[in-house]
Amino acid sequence: MMLIEETAPAAEALPVAALRGHLRLAQGFEGPEDAAETAALAGFLRAAIAAIEGRTGKVLLKRRFRMQLDDWRDRLGQALPLAPVHAVERIEIDDGAGTVTVLPPEGWRLVPDLQRPVILPTGVVLPHVPRRGSVTVTFLAGFGDDWGEVPPDLAQAVILLAARYYDDRSRDERHHALPFGVSSLIERWRAVRTLAGRGTREWR
Repeated sequence: MMLIEETAPAAEALPVAALRGHLRLAQGFEGPEDAAETAALAGFLRAAIAAIEGRTGKVLLKRRFRMQLDDWRDRLGQALPLAPVHAVERIEIDDGAGTVTVLPPEGWRLVPDLQRPVILPTGVVLPHVPRRGSVTVTFLAGFGDDWGEVPPDLAQAVILLAARYYDDRSRDERHHALPFGVSSLIERWRAVRTLAGRGTREWR
């Protein structure tokens, strides 16, 4: 499976003010509110968001992704690797010889689920993918466009982790493990991972 993030969270959606306020309360942070400082804090937030999303499989701020598979994992239904999924915009099958076919929306449906969203066929099975071909699914995932739509425990985990990254910015050795408080906040959101790609031909 290859998963590509096609759009990034908008800069204005990042909780820079919340991180700045946390740093002032917790560490006595008194940095000037200039463009360089704002850019640096936004960078710590993006890194923290990526880490939290990687551990939970939950997309915090809505954006577009493209997933490419050699074949469906199961033609009875294809699980998506991220949640929550708002919409599947397009499904394409490449025959491996230069022809790409867009599947009609009436041939499949999305079952939105907070843990394991699935694409199901409206018929018996999902369409056949040629042996040397691939299938590409373009979808929108995320809790919302604004930071206020992110669940409070995940939002707090991002602030705490970004603050840790800020603390570690000038150290030669960085902390790679998540702080205990962050791990506790995200624990209920962590899902058991399942293979999202490669079909039955891999097992033959």
